[in-house]
Amino acid sequence: MILPIIMAGGTGSRLWPLSRELFPKQFQKLYGQTTMLQATVLRLQGLDCLPPLVICNEEHRFIVAEQLRQIGQLDHNIILEPIGKNTAPAIALAAIYAAKYEDNPALLVLAADHVVLDEMAFRAAIVQAQVPVQQDKLVTFGIVPQSPETGYGYIKYNPNVGKQSGFTVEQFVEKPDLATAKKYLENGYYLWNSGMFAFKAQNYLNELKNHRPDIYSACSNAMQSVDIDLDFIRINKESFFDCPAESVDYAVMEKTNNAVVIAMDAGWSDVGAWSSLWEVSNKDRDDNVITGDVLTVDSHNNYIFAETGLVATVGLDNTIVVQTKDAVLVASKDKSQEVKRIVNQLKADERQEHSVHREVYRPWGKYDSIDSGHRYQVKCITVKPSERLSVQMHHHRAEHWIVVSGTAKVIVDGNEQLVTENESVYIPLGAKHCLENPGKVDLEMIEVQVGSYLGEDDIVRFEDRYGRA
Repeated sequence: MILPIIMAGGTGSRLWPLSRELFPKQFQKLYGQTTMLQATVLRLQGLDCLPPLVICNEEHRFIVAEQLRQIGQLDHNIILEPIGKNTAPAIALAAIYAAKYEDNPALLVLAADHVVLDEMAFRAAIVQAQVPVQQDKLVTFGIVPQSPETGYGYIKYNPNVGKQSGFTVEQFVEKPDLATAKKYLENGYYLWNSGMFAFKAQNYLNELKNHRPDIYSACSNAMQSVDIDLDFIRINKESFFDCPAESVDYAVMEKTNNAVVIAMDAGWSDVGAWSSLWEVSNKDRDDNVITGDVLTVDSHNNYIFAETGLVATVGLDNTIVVQTKDAVLVASKDKSQEVKRIVNQLKADERQEHSVHREVYRPWGKYDSIDSGHRYQVKCITVKPSERLSVQMHHHRAEHWIVVSGTAKVIVDGNEQLVTENESVYIPLGAKHCLENPGKVDLEMIEVQVGSYLGEDDIVRFEDRYGRA
């Protein structure tokens, strides 16, 4: 049996404004009808796999749990990182945890934000990798290059050793310039470094202990006192804070003598830029990729995404246009790698658009910040059936709730009432209150906040079923 380890951390900036720190690309439906995380899990169907272990940032835990629940893969299987430390420590946490319950299980390490067009070829490569894994090799998957890409690292392999059980790795190469990438492509013995791996848990840990004992020690200490909280596996924060941040390539794969590479030709992409997403997406007769309400006239080779409202283009070529509720990006497709510079500028200006969307997901549902001004804020709140917000109060604001659809059970200072469609309730400043959806359909309501301070940190929680009190 294979134990999939899915790394769902990261707060990528290259697909801004759709991808934000608190809702990055792996949780979005960028390609197909499922999110990238869900697609990563579902493409394992047909393989002899155990339920996956997912590693994510603590801030993303409820998003991950909900998306796993939607596809029937939620089973106390989410390891929370209190802080991102790159891939080597993340894999170590999963390997240590897995080794407690299985006898040196075979791990398949995947990233949650990759696109794979040929899933049959993908699964065939995974099956092929099990031979060297059982021979105690550390397998990395190299992508057969289709072009001289400068955005990927490369793996040079020895074509004369190990065609069936994995080629011997000769060298890991950093992202090259274009001239060097063209030479790699002509050489024929270079593969793109995919960041996917397969090995036995203890073999990885032994190599990590040998080459980076500091990382191994910190991760071992962090896993000494594991706390199971709902579907989440919480580690010792203090021990993990001391762990060095390092990639699995630098920490282990480039140092070990047991690395082999399996060549994979499966239409793979890490979707590292809007131009990459354009390449793997379905196009219309003018080679435009269109999502949402879009009209085009004499426009070609564009990626156009409209989240709300109409987006229209005239005479536009080779361009990225992405419209969300609170931001619009227009960029040359050839310069889409430079979007991260916009994100850096947003951070420098201490703006919020790099971090959060207007629409924010919570374990009980979501809210959409419709409008705000001096001393007021308006939100549209959706509460899922049988879900409940925390028992809380606010020091600086009062709230008015108007039910649009569904039924709300509201408790204010111990007084309980049912509020139905087209009815409202007032929550005075300082009142201890709670909101619950007792029905079987979504509760939708408008919340109007009025006060001197309207930040999300003006919440004092007394009781919370999600462990936030």
